[in-house]
Formats: sequence, structure tokens, C-alpha cells
Amino acid sequence: MIKTIYIARHGFRLNWQTNIWKSPTGYPRDPPLASYGDEQAAELATYLSSLPEDQRPTAIYSSPYYRCLQTVNPTANALDLPIHVEHGLSEWYSPVKEGTGLHPKPVPAEKLVPFFDRIDPSYSPTFLVTRKGESVPDLYRRGEEFLAAFIQRLERDTSASRHERILLVTHAATVITLAQALLGDESIRRTLRVGCCTLSTFDRVSDSVDGVPLGNSVWAPRGNLAIADFLTNGVERDWGMNDIEVLDGVVVEDDGVPGTQGEEDVAFGVQSWGSNSQSLSKM
Repeated sequence: MIKTIYIARHGFRLNWQTNIWKSPTGYPRDPPLASYGDEQAAELATYLSSLPEDQRPTAIYSSPYYRCLQTVNPTANALDLPIHVEHGLSEWYSPVKEGTGLHPKPVPAEKLVPFFDRIDPSYSPTFLVTRKGESVPDLYRRGEEFLAAFIQRLERDTSASRHERILLVTHAATVITLAQALLGDESIRRTLRVGCCTLSTFDRVSDSVDGVPLGNSVWAPRGNLAIADFLTNGVERDWGMNDIEVLDGVVVEDDGVPGTQGEEDVAFGVQSWGSNSQSLSKM
């Protein structure tokens, strides 16, 4: 049974420092960390590996975006753990404008192994996110559906059930929606701001596994959310849902990636994870 969930945001992105950057993967909208972000990732690794052994993460799951994998890689090395690429933790994009194509297709795990050799390419995603973008309600729904399926998957899988403490590495909006889903508290969407490489910790307070294991009767925060005590410069580039650009009460649509007009969307939503039949490279 999972007893603790750690959720971290990625570190400081290179494209926040300069407009001149190249994606290591060659995929669009996939910037790496700045060197300063690498330093933050190292501080996160130092903090997590310094915890008492019975509090350290025993399994790692990351968004497929390069900056998240860079952020968690030092921790994976320090704790000698594999990295599982989980698309349910992906970045949030607002809905695409009609006729502009689709949002980026995340990089398949097997194509990321040359960059991060701790990735386990045999792991298949629990959840795939639509490339058409998500409204804010869709984002919150994704958090609930992903977590419910993901937690049940880990607790039913005998090879994963030994992991009591898991680390998820993701993006600011996804941190917020996961926190809201775990705690069953809609006020989080209005109050929580998430800085680079900050960490939130959730402890299971109920042993019940009946029904969907979400909500404030099951999970509780350990202290404050999105802490930065272990980071030299504390909270930086914090983001909250009130930073979303809206028009007439609706989130502003975004352009798709040029050249993706006519491409098919992924088979989004909860996936069958019994095999690699849902491999993104085949979609």
C-alpha cells in the first residue's frame, strides 16, 4: 500500500533565460533546464536522499518532458532507482485554436533512454493526455482520473506493491490539480502557488482501500505544500491557477504545433497497462 506521495515541480527552464535554445530531443516545446535548474535538481536530490531511510522514495515517476526528467535524474542516481515515464503527469496545454493543429506529442520512453539511462522502457503509461488541449475542468478531471487509476494500478501490481513511498515529478498546473484530487479540496486551485523544484508531501491517513483512494479522508499534507526550504534561493518562478489568461471567463486557446494539422490525436485517457500495446511510438 502506498503510504506517502511526494510531488515535485521541475527546475528552472532554459527558455526563461534565453530565446536561443534547442530541444535535446528535437521535439517541439520541450526545453531543457538552465544550468541553474540543474543546481536546483541537485539540491532536491540531496534533500530526498538525506531523509531517514524509511522516508525516502522507493519508486520514481516522471512527466515525459525533458525538464522533468532532468530534474529527477540526480535523485534517481542518488537513490539508485529507475525512472518510470508517466504521461498522466504531462504538461497542461489549453485547448488548441481550430485549424492550428495539435499540441506536441510527448517523446516515447524508448527514445528518451539515450538521454537518461535510468528510464525503464518497459513501463507503459497509465494515462495519456489529449493533444487537443484541456479546459480547466478537463485538467482537474484528468488529475482525479489519473490518480485513481494510477494508485489502484500500483496497489494491485505485485511487482510495484512493495513501494510505500513514491515520487512524482511534473509541472506547476499538474501539481495543483494532483494536490486538489488527493485532498478533495477545491480551495487549493485558488490558493496554491508552485515554485521551481518545490516539493509537496502527502501521507495516507486511512488504511481503507475501498472505493477510489482519494479525498481528505485518505490523504493529508505533511506540513505546507510546495516547500522550498532545501533550495538555496527558496521559492522562485512560482505559478498558480490565477495566472491563467482568460477571456470572458474561459481559458484563452493556444496555437497547435505548425505542421500537425491532419495528425490524429492519441488514444487519450486511462490506458491498459498490462503490456506495451499502447506504446506511443506506434500511435
